[in-house]
This record gives sequence, C-alpha cells and structure tokens, in this order.
Amino acid sequence: MKGWIVAFLLTGATGAVAEQVGKVGVDWVGNDIVIEAIADPKVQGVTCHLSYFSRSVLDRLSQGNWFEDPSNSAIACTRTGTIILGDIARGQGGEDVFSESRSLVLKTLRVKRIYDADNKVLIYLAHARELSQGSAKMALSTVALTEDEAQ
Repeated sequence: MKGWIVAFLLTGATGAVAEQVGKVGVDWVGNDIVIEAIADPKVQGVTCHLSYFSRSVLDRLSQGNWFEDPSNSAIACTRTGTIILGDIARGQGGEDVFSESRSLVLKTLRVKRIYDADNKVLIYLAHARELSQGSAKMALSTVALTEDEAQ
C-alpha cells in the first residue's frame, strides 16, 4: 500500500469515495496517471472523473522527495442519470465533495462543488491544498442543469 494511501486512511475522507477506473503508465520508471470515478454524494446523477500523477518508488528515490506526489490533476464531470440536488451548499464557497492526501502531511487534492444558481450549473473544481504553494494548480468542470433540476 502506498504511503499516501496510508496517510489518506489515517486522516479520513471527505464526502465521496473514489473508484479507480484507469491507470496509464507514462515512463519506464513506473510513474502512472491514475483515473478515478467519483459519484457526487449529494447530487444524484453526476459522476466526476479525476486524473492525477502517481510517482513510482524509483522516481521517489531518484528525486529525494519520498512522501509527496505532484498536485497536478484534471477533472471532467458528466450527467450519468437524472440529476437530483440533495442538501448542497449554495453559497459562493461551495463545499468539498472529495479529498485525498497527496503527501504524508500538508498537501491534499480536493474536489469542491459550487452551485451557480443564476446559470443553472454545477461547477466542480479540483485543486491542491498545500501550505507552501497554495492552490495554484487547478482544473474545472461544469454540469448544466435543466430548469426542473435547478430547483
């Protein structure tokens, strides 16, 4: 079990649970791009796919940074059924849907949902939460709602 998985299990999850649906090897040292499916726990009918870089043991040894994965990520969210909004936060700050540790201590990859009522859209933002460099690396995806779903 990778170190960041252990840290994730110790710190606990926020909201949704991710299911790995793909893994692509990117080089000869064993670095991978992992793709996970995340069903929004409060919005029935929306699934997000989050991809991120997972470093190999060989890369960790050669770089000297054993306990940390990069913050880079991509996200795409789509309608997977009839959308039913649950009890979601409706303010500009939104709410966390998912978080996963990316280092032994201070870095977390997060997915936040923001409801844009004026445009009838759910916005999903993937970003890193880290003390040293903030949340500079981010990705965004949106899911349009019908008039009935936006209620």
